[in-house]
Amino acid sequence: MTAQAITTILLAFIAFSLPEPRMYSKQYHDDGTIKAEGWIMGEQKVKYWKFYHENGTIAAEGHYQTNKKSKYWHYYDNQGKLTKEGHYEDGIAQNWWIFYDLARQETRKSQYVDNHLHGFCLVYKNKKLFKVEKYEKNQLKGAWTSIRDFRRDNPDVSLY
Repeated sequence: MTAQAITTILLAFIAFSLPEPRMYSKQYHDDGTIKAEGWIMGEQKVKYWKFYHENGTIAAEGHYQTNKKSKYWHYYDNQGKLTKEGHYEDGIAQNWWIFYDLARQETRKSQYVDNHLHGFCLVYKNKKLFKVEKYEKNQLKGAWTSIRDFRRDNPDVSLY
């Protein structure tokens, strides 16, 4: 085999084994305002994306991995105020999520497993812990408004 043939084969191998190039994409609402922007590879969303309400304020921002939401995401109302934030794994809500009221005060911190409320939900009122709820697959299993009652019913759970 000649050196030129070997070089051609190696270049072809390298070209086909390289990842597909990423491109920055922008999508628009019917009125011409921006709807979404982020990276695509082929037909799939990858890396960081931003989504916008029709009035132009940010609606959501976060990461994609092969067209599925991943890592940490933030969601906003149409005034641009943060309403919730939390984790995705493979397009599914997981781990802790934080929810806010219009004054951007935390109202809840909730545990999710496979898109379901599953675990504890800490409910806040006037910036103070007001109640703890326990969920299993979106079903409320218990609620406590005193530390004494919570510890009595959940002796294996540490509050600190």
